[in-house]
Amino acid sequence: MRVNHVGEICAQALYQSQALFGRSEDLRRHFEHASEEELDHLAWTAERLAQLGTHTSHLAPLWWAGAFACGSVAGLAGDRWSLGFVVETERQVEAHLASHLDRLPAEDLASRAVVDQMKREEAEHADAALAAGATPLPAAVRGLMRAAAKVMTTIAHHI
Repeated sequence: MRVNHVGEICAQALYQSQALFGRSEDLRRHFEHASEEELDHLAWTAERLAQLGTHTSHLAPLWWAGAFACGSVAGLAGDRWSLGFVVETERQVEAHLASHLDRLPAEDLASRAVVDQMKREEAEHADAALAAGATPLPAAVRGLMRAAAKVMTTIAHHI
């Protein structure tokens, strides 16, 4: 659940930076709305961590700063690229959450409910970005994103 909480910290930073650098008012509103929805995920994961008696990542400011930088680059690249970044990010998050659901104990209904709801909403964010005109990212960028996510999830699991 700590990894999912870090993901939601990153989502806040990504959407905030992309809203900051979005060129159209509609896109800025889209990112602001998505950020508001992600606040629920952030709260759910924080609450679940507290219920489990464990802590959030001690590196939260670092995760936020890195994600803000990535979102800024995506935003500066242009609205269609920024939307493409959202699609790829949310698809990767959706896959992570699916694998998390596979690993969660069947009896941990509280965690399963949180992760399942988040997975559905992440898919909706990706679909909305596609509908808004996202440009697919090059394979090399998608690979870099997967590698960065792997580093983040591995470290966040422990720290």
